[in-house]
Amino acid sequence: MVADSVLLIVAELVTNAVRVAGEREIRVRCVREVRGVLVAVWDPAEERPVTRPLMGPGDIGADARALDDGYDDGTGGWGLPLVQALASACGVTGTAPGKWVWARVSC
Repeated sequence: MVADSVLLIVAELVTNAVRVAGEREIRVRCVREVRGVLVAVWDPAEERPVTRPLMGPGDIGADARALDDGYDDGTGGWGLPLVQALASACGVTGTAPGKWVWARVSC
């Protein structure tokens, strides 16, 4: 369970970093701690990530197209809420330039 959560968090944070960094450098750090794993991804952009509001069951409408292979409604932005749900703690630490976006997963 911890390994699955860590892999998913790494994928989401790296995806976000690649989007804002383009062809510039990003850095990935995973550290095994006594009671979990710390994942941190650095990118050179100054902008802090924006978490979209969580949706409730009443916010979801039927859309038959969503069942089609390759369908994308263009909304995106679900990675950070997913990271928040899986992590015991997460945040952003600014650097000059750029920032580390990090998440801690407890064992």
